[in-house]
Amino acid sequence: MTSPTTETAGSPRAPGTCYADAAAFRSALLDAGLLVPTAATGLYQRSGDFEDAVRAVEAWAGSLRLDAYPRRSLPPILPRADFLQTDYLRSFPDLAGIVSVFTGGDAEHRALLEDLDAGGNGSTVLEPAETVLSSAVCHSVYPTLDPAIPDEGLRLEASGFAFRHEPSLDPVRMQSFRMLEHVCVGTPAQAEAHRDVWLPRMAEGLGSLGLDVRIEAANDPFFGRVGRMLAANQQQASLKHELVVDIHDEKPTAIGSTNYHEDHFSVLFDLTTPDGNLAHSGCAAFGLERIALALLSRHGLEPGHWPTEVRRELG
Repeated sequence: MTSPTTETAGSPRAPGTCYADAAAFRSALLDAGLLVPTAATGLYQRSGDFEDAVRAVEAWAGSLRLDAYPRRSLPPILPRADFLQTDYLRSFPDLAGIVSVFTGGDAEHRALLEDLDAGGNGSTVLEPAETVLSSAVCHSVYPTLDPAIPDEGLRLEASGFAFRHEPSLDPVRMQSFRMLEHVCVGTPAQAEAHRDVWLPRMAEGLGSLGLDVRIEAANDPFFGRVGRMLAANQQQASLKHELVVDIHDEKPTAIGSTNYHEDHFSVLFDLTTPDGNLAHSGCAAFGLERIALALLSRHGLEPGHWPTEVRRELG
């Protein structure tokens, strides 16, 4: 499959060419009505055509599983206690979103109104809720599992919304987005095999959609000085790989990844294999909006006119 060429300034963009930059791609999506901007940077309403494309991608990503296992649709929030137990705040405090609620009576309501009338935002009266925004879909799964993992390991498919506070005008970096993850919890060999099977399977599947995918060793965006050390260790140990494409020329975009967590979540949630050892886990994650955006960039802004073989793959 040939690599896409780049559009030139002032020339009409044809399917199969890259957008010059994120601004050009965003303008094209907005002009086509596929995305509708809001007052918050990186938060969009989506047209029916865009939503249809995302749902088709979701169904396609689910259909790639090799055998039957349970499917879960997850809410965009999770219990605060579970969130804190994942240690996400220690590694990614800049990406987290905490929900605030009002729990007071009349006196507190008066204080809230006074704060709003004075130009405040109510934060002095509102309190943290028992829920937080989910930043990674599989994080909602581990606290709900039976701690005793069976001999054959445990596999499931999980999909839902995630939130990350990284406002950007690049449309591929949405604050609210969906992911579908194929999760495995079991022995180290089972978790590693899950990764080793899914990485080429994802690359082949995305290639069948006409996308020029590259596999790259990667790391999560850990925060701070300690985070830089964690990122280096993660990359050195080959725990994370991303499937990247060129949507625009500014920077390659990761549209999927495989992640081997070792025993990180088992330590936190006491997940053990039958031999009494801590289980290992891994996931193969598809960024649903990002795949849809990659398809729109590659094949054009009208999904009904995408190549026949691509539309057939997507059902």
